[in-house]
Amino acid sequence: MTQQESPVGKVSRSIATLVLYIVLYVIAAALVQYVFKDLLPAFKVDIGEYAVYVQILLAVAFGYLIVSGIATTIYWMMRVRYDHPTAAAVRNITRIIGIGALAASIAGGVAGGAAGVALGGFLGIVVGFASQQVLGQAIAGLFLLIARPFKIGDKVIIAGEDGVVEDVATLFTVVVKADGTKALIPNSSIIGGKIYLKPRESKS
Repeated sequence: MTQQESPVGKVSRSIATLVLYIVLYVIAAALVQYVFKDLLPAFKVDIGEYAVYVQILLAVAFGYLIVSGIATTIYWMMRVRYDHPTAAAVRNITRIIGIGALAASIAGGVAGGAAGVALGGFLGIVVGFASQQVLGQAIAGLFLLIARPFKIGDKVIIAGEDGVVEDVATLFTVVVKADGTKALIPNSSIIGGKIYLKPRESKS
C-alpha cells in the first residue's frame, strides 16, 4: 500500500509545477516574438501586428495556470498547520484576487500607455465591485475557520437560525434545524452578529 504524500511534499511539488508554468510561459512568449518579428519577415510574411493577439492568448492561458498554481501552493502551505476547510478558503480567495488582477493587467496591457493604466484600473474596480460580496463572504468564512467560535456538531443560534452546525464552508455555514431543514447562512452575516452556543447534552 502506497504511503500518502505529506503536505510538505505537496508544497514542493506545487512550487515545482508553478515554476514550470512560468518558465514555459517565458519560452512560449519569446518563441512567438521570434516567429512573428524575425522568422516570418525573413520569408516575406509580414503579420507582426497579430503577435499581440497571440501574446494575449498566451497570457490568459498561462496566467490562469500560474494563478491556480499560486493558489494551490498556498493551499498546501496552509495544510501544514490548518485543516482542509481553512486552507481551501485561503486558496479560493487567492484565486479570486489573482484572476481579477490578471484580467485588469491584461486589459491594461492591451490598451497600452496612460489609456492602459486607466482601463486596467477601471476594470479592476469593476471586478472588485462584482466580486465584493463573494470575496467578503469568503474572507468571513476564513475568519470563522481560523477563530472557530463554533465547530461542526455544535448546537447554535446564529443569524436567527437554531440548529446543529453541519458544515462551515468558504461562503456558507450549514445549520440543520430541528425539522431537518438545512439553512445555508452567508458567512458575512455571521461575522459581527451574536452567536449563541447551546450546552451539549450530557450522556448519562
